[in-house]
Amino acid sequence: MKKPIPALTEGELELLQILWNSGPCTILEAQKGFERPIEYPTVQTRLNRLVDKGLAKKSRFRPAKYSAAIAKNEASAGHFDVLLNRIGEGSVVPLISQLLDRQELSDAELDALKKIINDKEPGKAGILTELPLDE
Repeated sequence: MKKPIPALTEGELELLQILWNSGPCTILEAQKGFERPIEYPTVQTRLNRLVDKGLAKKSRFRPAKYSAAIAKNEASAGHFDVLLNRIGEGSVVPLISQLLDRQELSDAELDALKKIINDKEPGKAGILTELPLDE
């Protein structure tokens, strides 16, 4: 059984995103990957915390290169569990409701959500996806 992904700070998640997008990089390269100014020691501390948590790897060569040790979907799954428990108290309905209240969805997104729900409902495949959006 896989070990659960530990909670990540927003900064750690942002840094993992840089590692996923750029691949192995030095502290300086990771620092340049941020869209805003960030101090070198801050990047170094966050990278080392990710290594300590087992979420990033550090090469033995100099300068050290850091790489993500987990896939993007693994990190998001751990955060979903936190959101589900914090916002939805274990139920997906309040979480989805809050997400939908914060952002307007396109027709294509609504169709995709209907299909996901439809596919999860046993014995009713095809029903929701055939409904017009106006109903």
